[in-house]
Amino acid sequence: MGIGLLGKKLGMTQIFDEHGNIIPVTVIKAGPNGIIQKKTVSKEGYNALQIGFDEIKKVNRVNKPLTGHFSKAKVAPMRFLKEFKVTPDDAEANDAGATISVEMFEPGEFVDVTGTSKGKGFAGVMKRHGFKGAPASHGSHEFFRHGGSIGANTFPAKVMKGKKMPGHMGAKRVTVQNLKIVDVRGDMNILMVEGAIPGPTNGYVMIKKAVKKS
Repeated sequence: MGIGLLGKKLGMTQIFDEHGNIIPVTVIKAGPNGIIQKKTVSKEGYNALQIGFDEIKKVNRVNKPLTGHFSKAKVAPMRFLKEFKVTPDDAEANDAGATISVEMFEPGEFVDVTGTSKGKGFAGVMKRHGFKGAPASHGSHEFFRHGGSIGANTFPAKVMKGKKMPGHMGAKRVTVQNLKIVDVRGDMNILMVEGAIPGPTNGYVMIKKAVKKS
């Protein structure tokens, strides 16, 4: 899978290319990420690196187990931790305590960005699933945005799993694939990707090299 990078969505803006075309970009503060723990086949049964992002300034707010976990790697406590499965070569080349920067990416590369989508709360079927609603004339009342009948007949005598109904909308893990990197600013730890990514402003994201692009 390869090492990824953790970051924070700062928002969207637009830049101009050499032909004067407007490119909508999302600005991500990516890294520096500290390697918190290295897992190997001999010890844990697989190769992986646990990395952290967003240093916690008030260390007295970190509980004792996590304090020991960070102290062992000799890194500052971090708010956002994720684990990436890596190849044996990547595991061999990286040790706990090392730092990964945004410069692992280059302009023109494609990445997959994973984040938690914006939570919309409890939503009805029209907002959540795009239902057209009931007719709004000829005697209809108190039934304009309902979903209609949900039942089946005597067989199967139940509501089938997966039925589109009202419920909690958003706040789910979402991955947007094949986003092109427009600019990398290593001095500011800034990554600019073309298009939109999941989540609200200041939401945490994971950036990995695109699995569907060579």
